[in-house]
Amino acid sequence: MHQNSPPHILCVVGARPNFMKIAPIMRAFNAPGSGITASLLHTGQHYDAAMKHSFFEQLHIPEPDVDLGVGSGSHAVQTAQIMQLFEPVLDERKPSAVLVVGDVNSTIACALVAVKKQIPVVHVEAGLRSGDRSMPEEINRILTDQLSDLLFTTEASAADNLHREGIAPEKIHFAGNVMIDTLLYNLASATPPRQTLAAAGANAGFAEGYGLLTLHRPSNVDDPAVLARLLEVLVELSQHTPLVFPVHPRTRGCITAAGLDGLLASGNILTLPPQGYLEMLGLMRDARLVLTDSGGIQEETTALGVPCITLRESTERPITVAQGTNTIVGTDPAAIRAAFADIANGGGKAGRQPELWDGAAAERIVAVIARWCAANAAAGQAA
Repeated sequence: MHQNSPPHILCVVGARPNFMKIAPIMRAFNAPGSGITASLLHTGQHYDAAMKHSFFEQLHIPEPDVDLGVGSGSHAVQTAQIMQLFEPVLDERKPSAVLVVGDVNSTIACALVAVKKQIPVVHVEAGLRSGDRSMPEEINRILTDQLSDLLFTTEASAADNLHREGIAPEKIHFAGNVMIDTLLYNLASATPPRQTLAAAGANAGFAEGYGLLTLHRPSNVDDPAVLARLLEVLVELSQHTPLVFPVHPRTRGCITAAGLDGLLASGNILTLPPQGYLEMLGLMRDARLVLTDSGGIQEETTALGVPCITLRESTERPITVAQGTNTIVGTDPAAIRAAFADIANGGGKAGRQPELWDGAAAERIVAVIARWCAANAAAGQAA
């Protein structure tokens, strides 16, 4: 790169959860006066052409400058293919830094290649920990943070985690939550639930009061006994409050393989195909409650003030429990029923908006990166 040209940041996305995080970052990089050029690389992890197009269009994400088209595979195969295809991109583009978001396989794969080529790594959404190393995402988070030169956190506990793991304090910056940037930016454009439900053939009364359900964690859907236990209690709850269930393709396959299609159909549960961002945002905003095993949805429901029941034993986003609307119940039917009854009878936890979840996290991130690049350039000239 020419000495006088602006710093160039190569931003990486790999799967649906990354799209919501990268949208405001690309917008901030592309804003006049950022002093930085940025390009976007999509690894193609969990690739779905229609869903990718829907998200990129709805979130106004620029078309990727590079698309690796990796597709699905085992963790090892997918990670290895991303690394193999990413390396020549770095050789060609020679970015000032590689920016990765979240905790998917693309995050760790691209960070690992970059650091071995002595290219600095920036990690957005650093320091989140569930304490559960059986989750592939937990391993990805821990390792990416160890490799990163700049780490941007969403909540105070994340910095505590990083300090315990030996990360130098000067690398850590509390910026806020880019997921909430995207939510607030798009809230006025969210698709009304009546429109989404009508398109799925639901009766008009369904939109009067419903719960939103999402399930995709391997710990919940891969074990037929756990999946059956969850579906049984969800079918029971749906007799009180109808549930809207956009079904992840992998979850759909697990339900069918376990012979649970009949059980699911016996409840007052409207199943939908995977939804676009604006459709999900509308469904979430107007739901009476949300039942989920998604990390991002725990944050979004807190930002929206919607009661959330998390069907996991732990969370890497403790602020959603301490300050937000989230309650962790695991997969125990009695705990799920109790949390559901609390919401039905008393409205659930009110919660409040966490610090710096204000829609401006991406601008803070880009400002820090610009100062960091300038300091590095000055140090290089002095040397």
